[in-house]
Amino acid sequence: MYNLTKNFIYGILIFAVTACSQQKDELITIESLLDDMIDREKVTRFPNVNFLLKQHSSYNRASKTPEDTLGWFNNKDHNTKEIDSCFIRIEENNGEKEWVVMEDEGPGAIVRVWMPFRNPDNPDNPDTDIIIRVYLDNSDEPTIEGNMLGVFNGTGIFPYPFAHKSLRSAVSFFPITYAKSCKITTSKMPFFYQFTYREYDDNTPVKTFTMDDFNKAKGLTDKIGKALLNPESIISGGKETVLKSRLDSKKEESIELPKGEMAIQRLSIKLGDYSDPEITRKVVLKMEFDGKQTVWCPIGDFFGCGIGLNPFQGWYRTVSEEGTMSSRWMMPYNESSKITLVNLSDSSVDIELKASTDDYTWDTKSMYFNAAWRGQYPVATRPFSDWNYVTLKGRGVYVGDALTVMNPVKRWWGEGDEKIYVDGEDFPSIFGTGTEDYYAYSWGGISNDFYEHPFHAQPFCNVYNKLNRLKKQERNTQGYSTETRTRALDVMPFGSSLQLDMEVWSWTDCDMGYGVGVYWYGDASTTSNRTPDVNEVLNVPPLPEEFLSNK
Repeated sequence: MYNLTKNFIYGILIFAVTACSQQKDELITIESLLDDMIDREKVTRFPNVNFLLKQHSSYNRASKTPEDTLGWFNNKDHNTKEIDSCFIRIEENNGEKEWVVMEDEGPGAIVRVWMPFRNPDNPDNPDTDIIIRVYLDNSDEPTIEGNMLGVFNGTGIFPYPFAHKSLRSAVSFFPITYAKSCKITTSKMPFFYQFTYREYDDNTPVKTFTMDDFNKAKGLTDKIGKALLNPESIISGGKETVLKSRLDSKKEESIELPKGEMAIQRLSIKLGDYSDPEITRKVVLKMEFDGKQTVWCPIGDFFGCGIGLNPFQGWYRTVSEEGTMSSRWMMPYNESSKITLVNLSDSSVDIELKASTDDYTWDTKSMYFNAAWRGQYPVATRPFSDWNYVTLKGRGVYVGDALTVMNPVKRWWGEGDEKIYVDGEDFPSIFGTGTEDYYAYSWGGISNDFYEHPFHAQPFCNVYNKLNRLKKQERNTQGYSTETRTRALDVMPFGSSLQLDMEVWSWTDCDMGYGVGVYWYGDASTTSNRTPDVNEVLNVPPLPEEFLSNK
C-alpha cells in the first residue's frame, strides 16, 4: 500500500513538472500564433500557456460601477477634448505630444485592433492624418509606425485578410508579440479605438515582434491567409453519418455518431424550404457528448445567419446560397455523441444532416463544445440596462456568438458596450465602445450593408443581405439585424467563471427583440445559466407594420 501511494505521488509530481516544463518551453512567436489561428484542434484544449485576454479601449471613464447608472451607461466612448479624456495619458517625445492609448507590462501579444473612420461619409481610407506608433520592450524607437488607419486596414504592412477595411472601420488580427512591454501612442488625440491583447503569465517566453521576423514569416503569412479564405481546405476526410428525413411538426429525430475517442470535424444541415424565415429560429439543434447535452440552439443562431437564410462565409461557419449551413467547429468526445433536430414549427420540414467524424486523442486539457441560446421579447430600451449573453462557471474558453435583434424604429439601436468579466472580476477586463464595434464595424446607423470576413460578419440588416446589397447610403436599421463574431487568437480562457453582458442602448425609447447564440468549450463540470427555452423560441419578435408596408 505504501509503495502504491508513493508511486502515485511520484507520478503526480512528474506530471506537474512536465506540464510546467511544457508551458515554460513553449516559445510564443509570430509564427506560432499564426499557426494557432487556423488550428481548430488546439482550441478544443485548454491553453497550455496561460493568458488573460484584456482590452484597452476608449470606453467612457465615467463608467466605474453599475450602481452609478449615469456613469455606467454614459455613451460618450471617444475623445473630443483633453479634459474629458478616454485615453491613458499624454507624453512629450522630442518636443512633440504623444497620446498613450495602450500600455502593458510583461509578456503579451496584441491580437485584435479596431478603429473607425473619423468621417463616415468619406469613401476614401485612410481618412485621418494621425500617426500611430507601437513601442515594444521599453524601446525609445517604435517598431511599427504609420497612418493610424492605414496600418490596420489591409493597405499597410499587415495584409488582407489579417487586416482589412470592414464597414467604415480598420480591423486587424495580425499578432504583435512582446516579451517585456508594449506601449501604443498616437500623434494627435485619438477618436474611438480598441486594442485587444493577451496578457501572459510572468516569465512566459515570448519572442518580440520585429520587422525582420515579420518579413521572414511572409511565406507562412501567405499560407495562413489563403487557408482563412478557404475554410474547407484543411479539414480531414473522416467518416460521414447522414440523417435525411421529413420532420413533422413538434417532432424530433436523432443520429448516433461512431463510438470511441472521436471528434466532429464538420457538421452541415440543409432544410427543404426556407420560404418562411422563422424556420431557422424554430428548428433547434441539440447535441450530446458522452451522455451530456451541451448544445441547444436554433439553427439560425448556431450557424450565424439569424432569422431567415442569409448567406455568408467565415472560418468556422458557412451558410450557402442554396441552403446548406455548415459548421467547422471541432467537437471532441471520449465515448459517444448524438445529434438531434427538433421541429418546433407548425409545419413539416425536410431535413438533411451530415456529420463528419475522425479520430481524436482525448487528454486532461480536452474540452467539450457548447452552444446555447437566449431570447427575449420585449426588451425595453429605457432605462438603459446590461443584457446578459451568458454566465459560465468552471473552466473553459469562450469562442464566439451571433446576435439577432429586432429594431422597431429606423434609428440606430446598437450604442451599447460589451462588458466581459473573467474569473470573478469586480470590473470588466474588456469594456467596449459599442455593439457594432464588438462585431468589427462602425457607424452602425448607416452601415446596414452586408459584409463578411473569416472572423466576423453582418449577414443581414434591414432588408439587405448577400443576395440583396445596399445600393446607396441610407439611415435605417429598422427590422431584423444579425451580427456574428468568432474568435481566433482573441479567444477568452477562463479558469472559474466568465460573464458577458451587452449594454442595451438605443437612441429611441422602444421595445426591441434580442436573441443570441453563444459558443464555448468547457469541462464536463462547467455550467452555464442558459437552459432550453421553447416558449421564447416561439416568441419571434414581430416586425413593425411600418417596416412591412415599406418592404
